[in-house]
Amino acid sequence: MRTLVREHRVDLGQLVAPMFVAERANEAGPVAAMPGIERFALDAAVAEARELFALGIKSILLFGIPAEKDAIASGSYAADGIVQRTIREIKVALPEMLVMADLCCCEYTTHGHCGILDELGEVDNDATVSLLCHIATSYAEAGVDVIAPSDMMDGRVGAIRDALDAADATHVAILAYSAKYASAFYGPFREAAGSAPEFGDRRGYQMDPSNAREALREIALDVAQGADIVMIKPGLPYLDVLRAARDRFDVPLAVYNVSGEYAMLQAAIANGWLDGATAIDEVLTCFVRAGADIVITYFAKEYARRHG
Repeated sequence: MRTLVREHRVDLGQLVAPMFVAERANEAGPVAAMPGIERFALDAAVAEARELFALGIKSILLFGIPAEKDAIASGSYAADGIVQRTIREIKVALPEMLVMADLCCCEYTTHGHCGILDELGEVDNDATVSLLCHIATSYAEAGVDVIAPSDMMDGRVGAIRDALDAADATHVAILAYSAKYASAFYGPFREAAGSAPEFGDRRGYQMDPSNAREALREIALDVAQGADIVMIKPGLPYLDVLRAARDRFDVPLAVYNVSGEYAMLQAAIANGWLDGATAIDEVLTCFVRAGADIVITYFAKEYARRHG
């Protein structure tokens, strides 16, 4: 009876598994701050994609860890860059896998910020948007299905849409990190992706955790510029923002169950303080209940093993 009248269910088709791919094989391996999560070498990433697909997880979100970095993120748009190569290999092996690629510069810059810096050491919004367009078209040429800009630069969604359309990539969708907060919950990700800022922080271009109405304005701007899907990040501390977005916008909504949320839950499970399966199911259900159509989560594989 309880199952019969259940109001919300988490479907495997709603889940997206993030995947870290390292260009140098010696940089692959477990992520200490995220038990159960790894950086994959290219061949292992393809094998992991096959396993996810067989389990029913048919969407992935790629993050690249390049062999070399510089101040202007030049490796980010290389035709033989690690993300571009991974897109190609996975689409050959699994044509039906939905491949998303995170679009940002932080993994590729020596300073670790999400864009190009000006002479004062501040992120130059317009120069960064131009670079993002270059990266986006390189991902499209590699065969990506969805571009996911996570940089939070102003005007980047419209510029990326124009660049993709000009490159005959009208079929490539944009999943915009529209309400991305300057959160403490990103710490483990920065270890996984090697993307910690060398100085300062990202509050200049990510959102103040105190603001909710601003998130709705940011989402509205991205929708107007052509975003196909919009996202709230992080997840658990911002369920109110997710709910408000669901009430206001009739577009697909994504939520990112981020690395810090994953790590703290795994720590409690490892200490025996929580029943793991029950806690994970409850967390993922709360995102769907709050209004998410898409849940990006490091728990995707574990959840699929139990519910597939």
